[in-house]
Amino acid sequence: KKRELENILNFEEKQEELKLKQQKLWKKILEVGEALHLKRKQIADNIEKNINQILVELNMPNAYFKVNIEKMEEPTETGFDKIEFLISTNIGEPLKPLSKIASGGELSRIMLALKTILASADGISTLIFDEVDTGISGKTAQLVAEKMAYLSKKHQLICVTHLPQIAFMADTHYRISKITKNERTYINVEKLDYQGKINELARIM
Repeated sequence: KKRELENILNFEEKQEELKLKQQKLWKKILEVGEALHLKRKQIADNIEKNINQILVELNMPNAYFKVNIEKMEEPTETGFDKIEFLISTNIGEPLKPLSKIASGGELSRIMLALKTILASADGISTLIFDEVDTGISGKTAQLVAEKMAYLSKKHQLICVTHLPQIAFMADTHYRISKITKNERTYINVEKLDYQGKINELARIM
């Protein structure tokens, strides 16, 4: 009761102390938030440059990737920035959120470019790529295969592909086929041995 009475008597003084403490904390939040914002802008410029270069190599010469950083007035647990990945895949098209990209093949290659840049920093152990070979062949397919081989040094990769250049890089091969039996369709997954790998690569070539 004595402490409660002291708090009541010293209410204005304590209130002023709390206000000063709040002001100091807010100033610190602003300083840290600004430093984080500037660092993100710097890193975003490097990511944009590197990813756009890789997209050219992955047969997307007209694509343009941008990291949009919008500074907000009020902070969240991640700072003052709202960050969004934008992409234009064709000349004349406006930048759109990466999440709005319709083509699975384009999205796979964009994610491949992102993962190539961020491979050493993220904590994801397994990556799955489907349609990564859509609309590519020849030298471009070889470049995609080399990027995936680079990623496989730090991640487990699972890739569905019809291109021998990409399939050749894998350590383990499975042949997936459909079979019809008793008027039902089934998916058959068969792990290939060494000779099976050679036969299947020759077949898809």
